[in-house]
Amino acid sequence: MSSSTKQHLTIGIDPGSSSVKVAIMTSYAGSDGRILATTTQRIRRRNVQSVVKATVDEACRAANVNWGDFDYVTSTGDGDAVEDKTGHFYSMTTHARGALYLVPTAKAVLDIGALHARAIRIAETGRVENHRMTSQCASGSGQFLENIARYLGVPLDDVGKLSVGAKKPETVSSICAVLAETDVINMVSREISTADILKGIHLSIAGRLVRLLRAIHSEGVVLVTGGLAKDEGLLSSLNDILVEETTKKNRHPVAELTFTTHHDGILAGAIGAALLGAYRYEQLERRGRLRDVVSTAQHDSVDP
Repeated sequence: MSSSTKQHLTIGIDPGSSSVKVAIMTSYAGSDGRILATTTQRIRRRNVQSVVKATVDEACRAANVNWGDFDYVTSTGDGDAVEDKTGHFYSMTTHARGALYLVPTAKAVLDIGALHARAIRIAETGRVENHRMTSQCASGSGQFLENIARYLGVPLDDVGKLSVGAKKPETVSSICAVLAETDVINMVSREISTADILKGIHLSIAGRLVRLLRAIHSEGVVLVTGGLAKDEGLLSSLNDILVEETTKKNRHPVAELTFTTHHDGILAGAIGAALLGAYRYEQLERRGRLRDVVSTAQHDSVDP
């Protein structure tokens, strides 16, 4: 991306299936950005547009800026939930750019959302080189794990710690979320411990996620983002799957993967959107289209 001596104030708004993420940044044409404020709010059963407004208002107060101060307002994810945006970027594009901002050595992103998970291989420039998403079945998602935790009566924040302490993980063979939940019911009736059930669930999810990464030929550092990025049980299980790969006989050598997280990982899409907003602003300015798009709030929906 081109460099610039002019800083731009931008906001990235990322409405997902379960929460809205917002990042306010100053940056030079999409690089060397500085985060002024970030906020996240759960949607639950609220109207998505109202959650977007509340999250944006909270971020603006934290950054001490007003809506009219932004050079470019960027949406990603469910862009229809964001009114008065300047432009929209595909979520894979914003997650790739946000991942490189958070972890410059990242070669891939493993984004685990509420309903889907996806693996994204990225170039050093932030360009998406390849990607693969889980099927419509939600057994590799955050919502699936949340449903299991609710059935077991375990607070979601405690799931990871319990999973790490498992002694004899119980395998979950089904890749279907509904059938997997039936498996869990059967495990409870057999008096399998909660920790062993959760570890089995984590290993099942981790196996699917590693297969996604292998399918797009990822290697090197993988940044885990999304709602499950802070789940220590899942991260441990991802590494367990890698160890299992190396110990299996008659397997062709596979590329080395290293999983990492970042405390702002859930905000990767919003951060990437804010950075790309600055880049898009200058791109439009060079083409003489800035007045048409920004000044008249004409919707700009083309990725750079």
